[in-house]
Amino acid sequence: MIERELGRTGIKLPVVGLGTWQYRGGIEPLRTGVALGACFIDTAESYGTEEVVGQAIEGARQKVFLATKVAPRHFRYFELIQSANESLRRLKTDYIDLYQLHWPNYTVPIEETMGAMEELVDVGKVRFIGVSNFMLRDLEKAQRALTKHRIVSNQVRYNLIDRTIEPCLLRYCQEHDIGVIAHSPLATNLANIQKGDPENVLGQLAEATGGTPAQVAIQWCCSKPGVVTIPKANLEQHVRENSVACDIPLSSEQLQLLDRKVRFRRRSSLEIEMRRIARHMLQLVGKNQ
Repeated sequence: MIERELGRTGIKLPVVGLGTWQYRGGIEPLRTGVALGACFIDTAESYGTEEVVGQAIEGARQKVFLATKVAPRHFRYFELIQSANESLRRLKTDYIDLYQLHWPNYTVPIEETMGAMEELVDVGKVRFIGVSNFMLRDLEKAQRALTKHRIVSNQVRYNLIDRTIEPCLLRYCQEHDIGVIAHSPLATNLANIQKGDPENVLGQLAEATGGTPAQVAIQWCCSKPGVVTIPKANLEQHVRENSVACDIPLSSEQLQLLDRKVRFRRRSSLEIEMRRIARHMLQLVGKNQ
């Protein structure tokens, strides 16, 4: 398994880890992934998968880089501390490797939230601080709110057909040594990517390299500097397939072919700002927490 440093932490992560959003596969696929070297597992309190992750890593905790997230409704100082403690209980561990803010919460001062995150690091319950679904302005604001530690990662949607992060956020993270954790590298379902691939470039490259279309799509993500991916798979066979995706030998010419031929979208700065405003308004009325 190819590894990549997480920011400037000195920690090497496998470029393909294990995501658990909408995960229903039980403990065995996760254990299979860890055995194959995909020893980075990501979960969240809002996923409802922390308990199964805790069961899956029992007896192998030291082998696994464990990431989870706190929901925006718990961003007040004492609520965040309590949420971390409850996640630790569900995960059956005494520390979280990477604790992430799941989404921005515009109704709670970020300084209060980051104060709680730094406290968790100081007492040894959390090793590193990360964020998730933070666009550039929110990421910069969150970083400024820290006084002793750094944000080491930002988990965002990134795949062949959704390249919103490329013009600004991805470049910023690369320039500032913030790791990018790409969730949904298969766009929730590989069929969604294939819809944007009318010439079947994925299939052609899979045949040429001896891989599968899913592996080609994951490897495209892995080829980007500073990026690791966390595909979700409920079946052991898919975990095995994903875990060796980084071994698929795609040349720079083949990667460029994917860039040119697969249709993709990037949200405009206006759309990003409108979505930000909409989230803020929903949070003000308590409907997006």
